[in-house]
Amino acid sequence: MGLLARTRGVVAAIREDIDSAMERDVALRSRADAVLNAPGLHAVWSYRVAHAMWEGGGSLRTPARLLSTITRSVTGVEIHPGATIGRRCYIDHGMGVVIGETAVIGDDVLLYHGATLGGRDNDAGQRHPTIGDRVLVGAGARILGRVTVGDDARIGANAVVVRDVPAGATAVGVSAKILKP
Repeated sequence: MGLLARTRGVVAAIREDIDSAMERDVALRSRADAVLNAPGLHAVWSYRVAHAMWEGGGSLRTPARLLSTITRSVTGVEIHPGATIGRRCYIDHGMGVVIGETAVIGDDVLLYHGATLGGRDNDAGQRHPTIGDRVLVGAGARILGRVTVGDDARIGANAVVVRDVPAGATAVGVSAKILKP
């Protein structure tokens, strides 16, 4: 793929992220407001650069982690560059969000401030959650360990999820109870 094609792809992805932010965050007044003042958007963009570096392996992994650390300092959002994040992920407010190294996030996911996609052990391999498409994760929610949250699920604010959540279900409480749609 040539440089022009890659550049067009990056520009299209940035536009898509801005559109997603505008659709989901009623506080944003304009596209310029989103670009300048949405720390969750900045964190995702920085993650995408760090992730590309991480995927390059070897000597690029340390700079990828450094970029992630700088981004956390600036935005309050910590995304490990090894995580996998789909298209149009939006982090509203952002502060305190943590996404672990082996987390997998689908497309069109909305994360509110303070959400954690974390691990429960130090075993090798997958140790963080897998989040499906069109999932909403409420403020302060904790999704911990090798759990799967199905497509179109909703995780309530401050819920602590330690087991799978089926597609379309809602999980609320500590330890989260699953409410069927």
